[in-house]
Amino acid sequence: MLLIEALGSALLGLALSGAAVRALAQRLPSPRMVLVSGVSGALFGAYLTHTALGPGHNTLLATFTGGVLVSAVVLSLLLRPAQLPGRPSPRTPFSVPTRG
Repeated sequence: MLLIEALGSALLGLALSGAAVRALAQRLPSPRMVLVSGVSGALFGAYLTHTALGPGHNTLLATFTGGVLVSAVVLSLLLRPAQLPGRPSPRTPFSVPTRG
């Protein structure tokens, strides 16, 4: 049962991160990083849900839901602000102005 939960959560995380790459490619970092983050977030969410429910109360649907929710949160942390047309790009954070 644990193997099914892990594989199912990994596939759901991969599907969610693939959809995010297709829909929000310009606001996300490299696709490889997004895919790895989505899958690892789903696996961690499934583990967390499985542990929180405890023995005897592990349902497959609840574990998948926990995995997808944590994966969505991890992917939302990767989003960058949208660039508005006509505005210059902001300076990199913590950059020191050069003299010259």
